Amino acid sequence: MKKVLNKKIPPQSQKLPGSEKKMKPQPVYDYPEVKGSGKMKGKIALITGGDSGIGRAVAVLFAKEGANIAISYLNEHEDAKITKSAVEQYGQQCLLMAGDVSKENFCKKLVQKTIDKYGGLTTLVNNAAMQVEAETLEELKTGNLVKTFQTNIFSMFWITKYALPYLKKGSTIINTSSVTAYRGSPTLLDYSSTKGAIVAFTRSLAQNLIEKEIRVNGVAPGPIWTPLIPASYDAKKTAQHGKKSPMERPGQPVEVAPCYLFLATDDSSYMSGQFLHPNGGELVNG
Repeated sequence: MKKVLNKKIPPQSQKLPGSEKKMKPQPVYDYPEVKGSGKMKGKIALITGGDSGIGRAVAVLFAKEGANIAISYLNEHEDAKITKSAVEQYGQQCLLMAGDVSKENFCKKLVQKTIDKYGGLTTLVNNAAMQVEAETLEELKTGNLVKTFQTNIFSMFWITKYALPYLKKGSTIINTSSVTAYRGSPTLLDYSSTKGAIVAFTRSLAQNLIEKEIRVNGVAPGPIWTPLIPASYDAKKTAQHGKKSPMERPGQPVEVAPCYLFLATDDSSYMSGQFLHPNGGELVNG
C-alpha cells in the first residue's frame, strides 16, 4: 500500500475543471482487494462532483457497500464514464448527470432526476467545488469570486433544499469542506471563505434537522491528489502538493472516502454537526 500512496508527482498542469484521466500518477480511488460488507445495502446516494477525485472514490466505495449511485459533474464526460463503470463492476447502478451546480435550476433537476430514477434518496454528499488562485486580494476577479461561492456553497443550499422533501428519518447529509476553512490559504481567499461557510452551514443545518432525525456532518480534507490540483496550480506548485503536510505527501482519494462511509452509516449514529479531518496529520481546531 505504501508504494501506491507515495508515488512522486511530476510537474504538470491542466485547465479547469481538470481531468483525472490525464493525471500522472493516476489517483488511487479504490482498493479492489478490500471487500465490501453491505453497510449501504438498499441506500441511494447522490454525490456532486462524483466523476473524479474524492467524489469518485466515495461513489465507488458506496457502491461496493451496496448503494445505488447518482453523480453530478460539470462536463468531464470521460471521467464520469470511468466512475460509472467502476460502480457497475460492484453490481450497482450509476446515474450520470452533467451540468453546472452553480445554477439553481440544475440543482433542482439533478435531485428530481435521482428521484425519478431510483424512487428515493437516503444519502446526500455535497462535494462539488472549484478554486482559482489569486496572489493578492486586489488580483481576485469578481467573476471568480461569485462563481466560487455559487459553486461551493450556494449549491449546497439549493441541492439540500430540494432533496429534503425526500430525505426520511435516518437519512444522512455529508458536506465537503477543507483544511483551509480552519487555517486559511493566502492565495485561495474566496475558496477558503466558502469552505468556512460550509462548516457553519453544516453545524447549523444539523441543529435544524435534529428533530427529523436526519444527521448532517462533514469532511474537511487536507491536500489530496485530485484533478483540482493540476487544474488550479502551475506545474511547479503541483509537483510540491502535499509536501508541507506532516506526512510530507498528498493523500489519495481512497484514503478519504472511508470518512464519508462512516458518516453515511449507523456507525456514526451519535454524530451530527461534526467534521472529520483526513489531512495528513495537521492539527486543526475542528
